[in-house]
Amino acid sequence: MTRFAVRLVKTPKMIADIRMSDSQNARALAPRRHGEILRRLAADGTVSITELADFFDVSRQTIRRDLKHLAERGQLDLVHGGATLFEATEAAFTERRGENAAAKASIGRAAAGLVRDGMVVFLDSGTTTLAVAHALAERKNLTICTTSLSIALQMCRQPLVRVHMLGGEIDPAEEAAVGIDALEAISHFRVDVAFLGGGGLSPDGEVTDFTRNGAEQRSRMIAMAAKAYFILDSSKFGRLTPLRIPRFEAATGVIVDARPPQAICEALERRGPGLIVAA
Repeated sequence: MTRFAVRLVKTPKMIADIRMSDSQNARALAPRRHGEILRRLAADGTVSITELADFFDVSRQTIRRDLKHLAERGQLDLVHGGATLFEATEAAFTERRGENAAAKASIGRAAAGLVRDGMVVFLDSGTTTLAVAHALAERKNLTICTTSLSIALQMCRQPLVRVHMLGGEIDPAEEAAVGIDALEAISHFRVDVAFLGGGGLSPDGEVTDFTRNGAEQRSRMIAMAAKAYFILDSSKFGRLTPLRIPRFEAATGVIVDARPPQAICEALERRGPGLIVAA
């Protein structure tokens, strides 16, 4: 008996039909992928194109299309290599005050270790800078400049400390002065060291902010202070907020309570500010 080997030759039409079928399957599964992507974002704050492609066993191009679709719907923000949750507004000061208290206390102690008796210190508004104020209780002969009502109240109770409350309109949510008057008041001081808040530390290693006033005020303090440090707890790693802080790269460093993911560390190192991890 003669046996014949049969070899299937795919015609251009067959290849086109297979590709069309794959494309239709990918579209059919897209809603499931979108749901899982959003679930991961809610849990981790960021997602990676490479990790998602491996998880779903699809091409990176498919994941890029998924992320673009979700970004167009306002459900995430695209960044290099993936996506992050987009946060347009910050929670009120009273809501944030009890969050990550131990982490903020460790950052406060690390920041206070950079302050010497007799210095002029600017303390930005925020709950982490309030932790710095608490940690400065042992310092003497300080001059404190701040826009924060809570920090001014805390520091004015310390002996041998002079407090300058920088004027401006009070933002009830932040419990701090904001606006043109606050920016003008900052220019009158010679500052040895400034401790600044921020909205987030993006996957690209950039400190970002929620408001234009906040971004501009922090930019000016970087320019004016002999040394300026951003203080950010680990809940802000990978978070992207709407506004860039001009010249943030000129800051001396970023003080954190835990080491950020390696990609963020490398991106921050390329940009310039040093990383200080609180003990």
